[in-house]
Amino acid sequence: MLARMDTIRVALAQLAPSLGELDRNLVRHHELLEQARADKADLVVFPELGLTGYQLQDLAAEVSLRLDDPRLADLAAATEGLSAIVSFVEESADHRLFIAAALLEDGAIRHVHRKLFLPTYGLFDERRFFGAGDMLRAVPSRLGLGLGIGICEDFWHLTVPQILALDGAQILINVSSSPGRDLAATNEVGLGTATSWRTLMRTYAQLTTSFVVFCNRVGVDESISFWGGSEVIAPTGAALLSAPMYDEGLFSVDIAPADIRRERIGLPLLRDERPELQLRELARIIAERAGMAHDSTSEPGAEPGLDLAPGDRSPHPIGFRREAEG
Repeated sequence: MLARMDTIRVALAQLAPSLGELDRNLVRHHELLEQARADKADLVVFPELGLTGYQLQDLAAEVSLRLDDPRLADLAAATEGLSAIVSFVEESADHRLFIAAALLEDGAIRHVHRKLFLPTYGLFDERRFFGAGDMLRAVPSRLGLGLGIGICEDFWHLTVPQILALDGAQILINVSSSPGRDLAATNEVGLGTATSWRTLMRTYAQLTTSFVVFCNRVGVDESISFWGGSEVIAPTGAALLSAPMYDEGLFSVDIAPADIRRERIGLPLLRDERPELQLRELARIIAERAGMAHDSTSEPGAEPGLDLAPGDRSPHPIGFRREAEG
């Protein structure tokens, strides 16, 4: 890790990738990297599956990249003097497909994160086409700060930003292909999805006292519309940059790493976290759910692994009624 910079210019590449057109999207990434370099950016963040488009389904294998693919090496070579997060379909050596995001720095692939949580609800069907990642790590960066990368749904599980921050991340980065849903004027910005994401990003920034970077795509994949609205959030929870909804573009803002130090000293939430407590209680919960230990939340007489005891399944057990009547 290099010496920490006084300021870091973050550029969010809120683009509309062409579905299944890997070569065309690679050209666009190279163009935006050069544009970001001209803007003196230090960190460029592209959205989830920015190299391929999202709604791939059976096209996923056709546009997948191994980490030794020359096209990925060419993209990495374009990051001399800056850092970039790019997302693509990764094919492993044993031919599994993953939704991946790679940190490219100074011409090399420094780190690869495979999406951990694959949604299979609503319009999502990712688990049918992709494998789930099984590793979560913060990574040191040429920026002088630790980076923590998640992909879309990963940040809908609070353990992900927490573990990344405890592991040393000071900038939490989420790359997303979030479709617009719940269109209603009652929401903060007229879109329920945007309101939910903004709530999450501000909450994670405050609870982990970290910068949070959210880069979401725009455009349409087979009638699915993506809303953009990418943001950079300060450790206080304040929005430093809010990109427009639905508009493609490169949006930049300067952040000050000193803000992390000030917030973490003044509000030492990470210092006071108790991972050993979590580890102990999670081990208990896992054992109880597997029927390997008595379930402390089950009914008396319940069999191992079950919540309810045999017999009366009424909503008001006899003992409760007698106590209430007495």
